[in-house]
Amino acid sequence: MKLRFFPRGENFFRLFDQASDNLVNGARLLQDFMNNYNDIEQKAQIIKDIEHKGDQLTHEIVEKLNRTFMTPIDREDIHALTSGLDDVVDSIEAVSNRMIAFKIVAPTDALIQMTAILRNAAEEIQKAVHSLHKLDCLMTFCIEIKNLETKADEISRRLISDLFDKEKDPIAVIKWKEIYGRMEAATDRCEDIANIIEAIVVKNA
Repeated sequence: MKLRFFPRGENFFRLFDQASDNLVNGARLLQDFMNNYNDIEQKAQIIKDIEHKGDQLTHEIVEKLNRTFMTPIDREDIHALTSGLDDVVDSIEAVSNRMIAFKIVAPTDALIQMTAILRNAAEEIQKAVHSLHKLDCLMTFCIEIKNLETKADEISRRLISDLFDKEKDPIAVIKWKEIYGRMEAATDRCEDIANIIEAIVVKNA
């Protein structure tokens, strides 16, 4: 039986849960942003607030890590998971920000599809993080996250190819390439989180 030392008051798992919940909120808000493309400045501000909350949670976890002598999982894994969750939220905020900054009239169907995939990946991350303290079913969640990232990657490659083949306006190419790239980065970071969780399982199972 493996003993776990968890300093009182330094509940990293509780903070991880909050960070994953915040990520899901951001992903769902981005999906609503795309599906119901109105009042987008107001919706983008709410997503920005989610990003600020993610930064605050990241800061709190890092502070606790610096104060804690014995941690429930390796310190580098705590830092990597914290950074990974924050990176996805940052990418979500970057997408909504650029849609407004570039004065995009409407999202493409493929962008809406990628946003749905990102939301699904975020929800799988949430399930995994909430199960982290008991190391239960984590590999199942990680496999699904990677499958979703593969789907997003396939869509992204097709979109970039079509963009250069069909779009004649070079400014539009630059704008859409940036937006699609940010979406792909968000799903890539989800896969990174899956890899981090897999490493935690290997070390602690």
